[in-house]
Amino acid sequence: MQISNLVAVLLCVGGMVIVGSSVSISQLILDFPHLTGQAARYALAAAVLFALAWRFPRLLVGGGPLPSRPTRRDLAVLTALAATGMAGFNACILLALPHADAAMVGTFIGAAPLGLALLGPLLRRRRPAARLLAAAAIVVAGTALVQGSGRADAIGVLAALGAFGGEVAFSLLAAAVLPRLGPVLVSAYSCALAVPLLLLAALPAGEFGRLRPPTATEVATLGYLAAFMTVVAFLCWFTGLRRLGVERTAPLVGVMPISTLLTSAVQAGRLPAVGQAAGVLIAALGIALGLWAGRGDRAASEESGATAAGGLEDRESGARPEAPAVALVRWREPA
Repeated sequence: MQISNLVAVLLCVGGMVIVGSSVSISQLILDFPHLTGQAARYALAAAVLFALAWRFPRLLVGGGPLPSRPTRRDLAVLTALAATGMAGFNACILLALPHADAAMVGTFIGAAPLGLALLGPLLRRRRPAARLLAAAAIVVAGTALVQGSGRADAIGVLAALGAFGGEVAFSLLAAAVLPRLGPVLVSAYSCALAVPLLLLAALPAGEFGRLRPPTATEVATLGYLAAFMTVVAFLCWFTGLRRLGVERTAPLVGVMPISTLLTSAVQAGRLPAVGQAAGVLIAALGIALGLWAGRGDRAASEESGATAAGGLEDRESGARPEAPAVALVRWREPA
């Protein structure tokens, strides 16, 4: 594996580890209105990201050209990303949880690696690599074991499917604009665009009637989530995604529930259940297989300028606890 590819893999893994290991921090703001708190978190993150883009314009672009200002098409894609992969994702989670067990919702969302491995190449009019599909399927199976089983009614199933779609759209839509804008601007604009969408969603949810000043603990927690689970995790994931391509990063989503489970076990001071431990090992096997399969994909590695949704550059080759299910919620939602 080339050094640049190894760095990209480590960045993706690091982003998932941050998300998974930070779940317990999110428990500190469970009493604060969900969508409003998330809007505040994204607003803070957007301010930090735009400041980074202004002060360090070459941050995370390597030796390539400076990122361009977003075109109308870029803004449309970024708005779709914010609406589906951020605001819509969390709205579906909030709708699903009263109608389905958290483990069941997480199992649906845990299929995201398979969706990415399938749709990533299809959107670029390429046949999905069989080995990458197999690796993603193994990760999905391991994630399902980690999260366990659950029950859901029709509303819960439909909402969980919506959350699955939002999770897949998050990476697919970002990949479409990363070559032009770079990780910093994609992160900044998507966070900024998510703020009004979340505030609009908070209105019918009745959150403004329950709004109150956050406590000191909640302020500190929102600041942590904005800095690490948004700024750092987004930049790590988008940088690796830009380098590796959608399908090669797909199995790496499975790092998140592994990190969540291991962190929870350390905090609780006890070993995880046998089924969960088996799920971790299966997911780790799928991730290893995905890395090996991506390394052998020589034809895809030599492509430059391939596009997904009209704009994806694939230069090299080419998401949980209250159950590990909720780890995926915590990445883009504070509670």
